[in-house]
Amino acid sequence: MFEHHNTTWGTQSLSLHGESVEEKRQELYASFQQTWQLYERLFELISDESAFFDRPEPLRHPLIFYFAHTAVFFVNKLKLAGHITQRVNPDFEALFAVGVDEMSWDDLNDEHYPWPSVSDVRAYRSEVFDVVNSFIDVLPLTLPITQTDAAWVILMGIEHERIHLETSSVIMRQLPLSKLQHYSQDISPSMYRDSSISKLRWIPIPAQSITLGKSPHDDMYGWDNEYGHSVAHVEAFEASETLVTNQAYLAFVNAGGYENQSYWGEEGRAWLDYTQVQHPRFWIRKESLWYQRNLTNEIPLPLDWPVEVNQLEADAFCAWLREITALPIRLPTQCEWQALRQDVDDNTVSANHRLSHASSCSVWAHKQSDCYDVIGNVWQWTSTPIDGFTGFHVHPIYDDFSTPTFDGQHMLMKGGSWISTGNETLASSRYAFRRHFYQHAGFRLVNAPFDSQPSSLTTHVYETDSSVAQYLEFHYGDEYFDVPNFCVSAVKIARAHLPLLSEYRVLDLGCSVGRASFEWARYATHVDGVDFSARFIQQGCELLDKGCKRYVVPTEGDLHAFKEVQLSTLDYDDALLKRVAFSQGDACNLKPNFTNYDVVFASNLLDRLATPHAFLEHIEPRLQAGGYLVLLSLKSIHRNHIGWVALSVMGSLIILLKRCKMLYWHGLR
Repeated sequence: MFEHHNTTWGTQSLSLHGESVEEKRQELYASFQQTWQLYERLFELISDESAFFDRPEPLRHPLIFYFAHTAVFFVNKLKLAGHITQRVNPDFEALFAVGVDEMSWDDLNDEHYPWPSVSDVRAYRSEVFDVVNSFIDVLPLTLPITQTDAAWVILMGIEHERIHLETSSVIMRQLPLSKLQHYSQDISPSMYRDSSISKLRWIPIPAQSITLGKSPHDDMYGWDNEYGHSVAHVEAFEASETLVTNQAYLAFVNAGGYENQSYWGEEGRAWLDYTQVQHPRFWIRKESLWYQRNLTNEIPLPLDWPVEVNQLEADAFCAWLREITALPIRLPTQCEWQALRQDVDDNTVSANHRLSHASSCSVWAHKQSDCYDVIGNVWQWTSTPIDGFTGFHVHPIYDDFSTPTFDGQHMLMKGGSWISTGNETLASSRYAFRRHFYQHAGFRLVNAPFDSQPSSLTTHVYETDSSVAQYLEFHYGDEYFDVPNFCVSAVKIARAHLPLLSEYRVLDLGCSVGRASFEWARYATHVDGVDFSARFIQQGCELLDKGCKRYVVPTEGDLHAFKEVQLSTLDYDDALLKRVAFSQGDACNLKPNFTNYDVVFASNLLDRLATPHAFLEHIEPRLQAGGYLVLLSLKSIHRNHIGWVALSVMGSLIILLKRCKMLYWHGLR
């Protein structure tokens, strides 16, 4: 059964070191296969296939997406890294590529997604399973495994599937019980103790210095946001001995905590108004009794289990508790949680994680140092928005894992839950979700002054990613040496050679940070800006959402200039902005909804593609009959690079093709 999965390579992260290459290859096989099988066992809990296509969580795709997504991830990353040349199913590998968090560029409109059958996805997963196994058999392997190795891509896919083991189980937890298999749950014996507010016990934690960040030589796999370096001094504080229980949170509910908006910040009040919730998501009221929904069953509300809420609810509880106790009670910071974690030994600790149970359990079941559940049982919300450490670099084949969350709105969760496996259970792991999101997550309390705690979240941060900032300056910044803005000029020149139409649908491929998309909207009824990089797409989405964007560019030596884009100063009105949408996508394997365009504009794209010929074949059906493909490059494009489009022009150029027949090119000076 799913709940009796013992600790194996399938639930632990693989050591990157070792003495024998062949032993490590066998460990890689075992880790991949057992994680894969564990994921499929989770989906076997669905007894009614219609549940695969339901949307119990409106901020996420239906489960059919996530069932296919983890397999698609392996193929897309192996192909991006150049380790395989052939796709397994190009349509699936476009359709199921993006959709973890409800990023503004994730299109959750079901009309755009012709979901395949469950049997088709199972067949696809079987094909990918064979492809990955065959690749592991032949991949070059040296020890230790490093981030540039082929084995790292496999480890990335394994850890990615472990994340979705957890997030998919949260979605299943919101399905009707009638659509899931019921199993006899292994619930730990009652360890009930009074955990009411009056019984809170505080554990003193001494002041200390905390070092954060993984070394490149660390023994375990890490995501890009975990690497780098940060040192912080943590003042002495007190932490609650246990996680906040259902019993303690019930007092907040009974006191009218969801009706009294003074406990909720601006975002929390907006969330309450939108959802009209009156209690935690996984609580159920039946007449005068409370029950808790677990993965496949409902049980009377266990008062000594941790409450599971989003970060907005946790924050409101702290505000209420401050009022009734007059103590500076709040959520811990990342560093304060790390201070708690210092004395917990992974090798000897007793914890409810790695599927030792099939749900959370009593907060008194697992003592770790002076506190209970420092790790495991449920995730613990912190008050710290995720960001990169000093020295942060994105991994080149997964640039959208972390950077889209560096927005001041994604809050770190620590410690892992009962279903957390692999990297998630490590002290160095750094996972974050938006404040209104639900995971298997609760919280611990800290009793300490707010001096080191920001009073509000920063929503307009300066973009300091050097490559992104350079593109923002190139698209929206000042003109240098009297050279006109490249994006604006390119669209004007292309537009001058296109026929006058009453309506235009434009696809801006390789849109980067979006300036050309906005310029095309001057003439078009709709513009889709698509780029492979989530970091770039995020900039366009923020501009659409907020109308401004701040960034930092180096000037001389250690000096920097702080810049700001204001769309209103660029003569982009609200009507124009409503005609623009940004999405993440692969130019060589677009989703099916990107079609029926009058113009496809590909600026500085063709020369960056590994297979430009494949792109040209793939893009033609996206155009209306009589539509135009506009190719633009800052580099020379030669016959042997493009193939059947025979060009050899020095300098910049624009090529206009009508249904892929060349009409005109124009040198840009």
